[in-house]
Amino acid sequence: MNPASTFEAEKLFSVVKKYAAGRKFDLIIAPSFVHLGVLARRHGPIKLAAQDIFYGASSGAVGAYTGEVSGQMLKNCGASHVIVGHSERRINFGESEEIIHKKLMASFFSSLKPILCVGERERSPGGFSEIIREEISSALRGIPKRFASRLLLAYEPIWAISTTKGAKADTPQNVFETTIFIRRIVLDIWGKFAALKVPVLYGGSVNSKNVAQFLSVKGINGLLVGGASLDIKEFSKILNEAKRL
Repeated sequence: MNPASTFEAEKLFSVVKKYAAGRKFDLIIAPSFVHLGVLARRHGPIKLAAQDIFYGASSGAVGAYTGEVSGQMLKNCGASHVIVGHSERRINFGESEEIIHKKLMASFFSSLKPILCVGERERSPGGFSEIIREEISSALRGIPKRFASRLLLAYEPIWAISTTKGAKADTPQNVFETTIFIRRIVLDIWGKFAALKVPVLYGGSVNSKNVAQFLSVKGINGLLVGGASLDIKEFSKILNEAKRL
């Protein structure tokens, strides 16, 4: 959610609140940092997520770090969640697995609930991408399993995102199989309880036409909506479809 002005952010947020009334699911909105504080004063039952976090405090880093935003700042602005490892951060800003691991630690350290995004750039024919295993394993390395209750995992296949050159639509079957694969990775790291309880979201160019089929996939607990969330009419349709399920 990246409106250019506070007025636009509040307008979009007001519409979202209207269409979210009477829902049976959790709704988390991730505005840009400059709008977090404004929306926090009127978010009501809607939860707020930050789009990024600085890892300095949890890693013992010392310095001014001009321009960075810490977990405590995000908490003070009303955020309860934070997105970590989004594909755009990985690709456009070159975030390494080590940086993502530190940001995940910073999220837990600040009592925020991280939404860890994982996903391959190219679809793996005839098998699952080891990239997903590496992303999850690196991110969770050394983190105690007691944090499992605060983690959300978002499967974000880059090859299915509409802004990706040559993007191909994902299928419910692939999402189902990949969700099982993701839970097996969590099982290997944190055990059976975490593998069953960690929410898995889907974020491959969700829109009003495919929201129902992806929410109907067994093992999927929610959606990570990208560009469609900036279109009031389209996002309203997505919310309405979700409410019907």
